[in-house]
Amino acid sequence: MLMYCEDPSSFCSLVLNITSATGNFIGNQLDLLYLGWVASLLYPAILVFIILPSLILVLLYISAFLLYIYMRRKKVYNVLNETLHRDPWASGRYLISLLWDAHGYIWHGYEVRGLENLPDEGPCLIIYYHGAIPIDIYYLVARTILTKGRLIHCVGDRFLEKVPGWKVILEAFHITPGTITSCVQTLSENNILSISPGGVREAQFSDHNYQLMWGNRTGFAKVAIESKSPVVPLFTENLREAFRTVSWPQRLWIALYEKLRFPIAPIYGGFPVKLRAHLGEPIYHREGETVEELAQRIRASLNSLIQRKQKLPGNILRALLARFYEPTKNE
Repeated sequence: MLMYCEDPSSFCSLVLNITSATGNFIGNQLDLLYLGWVASLLYPAILVFIILPSLILVLLYISAFLLYIYMRRKKVYNVLNETLHRDPWASGRYLISLLWDAHGYIWHGYEVRGLENLPDEGPCLIIYYHGAIPIDIYYLVARTILTKGRLIHCVGDRFLEKVPGWKVILEAFHITPGTITSCVQTLSENNILSISPGGVREAQFSDHNYQLMWGNRTGFAKVAIESKSPVVPLFTENLREAFRTVSWPQRLWIALYEKLRFPIAPIYGGFPVKLRAHLGEPIYHREGETVEELAQRIRASLNSLIQRKQKLPGNILRALLARFYEPTKNE
């Protein structure tokens, strides 16, 4: 039986309002009780299947990291006790390299193929594909310091200088914006230098098809010619599967980047995919070859490396499975 009250100020209307409010309150409480009941059922499962196993997994990774450092304790001791008048950052770089190399080894099964293509002495210019985060360069710099005792100088975007707290990293690892003159100077001092012609644009707007976004840039080829340095192309398998950028709405990200000259597109990932770096055969400037011709030859070499080593389009699940099984390119 329904009750209707025409006068909102009547006792009848008051009773109806109280009844409605009480019903709503009891309904909300029942919802909360139901959610609590569901949580009480799920909590033991979450504890047993997620939290406790995760704690064990974290402890195992910490143990693996500490043992990785322990295996290299003699080398660490020697580096820390060497005379530092030549390079005050040498010991710090070595310790940081151990950290990054351990991370790459444990989290990504990181490996390098073609490391012999980097000279043990003398200049060398590395030209590489730029991932959403150039984590492969971090790992390669670390591996080169640990295995060859050589530092790879890097050309980085100017916005890095504006990131709070990063100045010490840029200084210690010789990461600079780089002009043609400064790059030639770095190589003339018999250093290894890495450049990504695609830069931040490639990092933000390339995707799992691994397209190079160099535009008409040829400055890197001019650096190679003027410094008389060999060029080694670098590509890392599954780099875009480790970290990706949010592509939608890409037109907005591009417009903001063009206006601000700062990476705006959100980045997500950190997936423990297999990362395998490939250093190609050195490329030398041919007599009479123009800057544009050399730039095109370097681009073609890096593109060929991508086509031969990366199954396109990239796939996160396939890259994860590559930690345990190495399929052929045609599989």
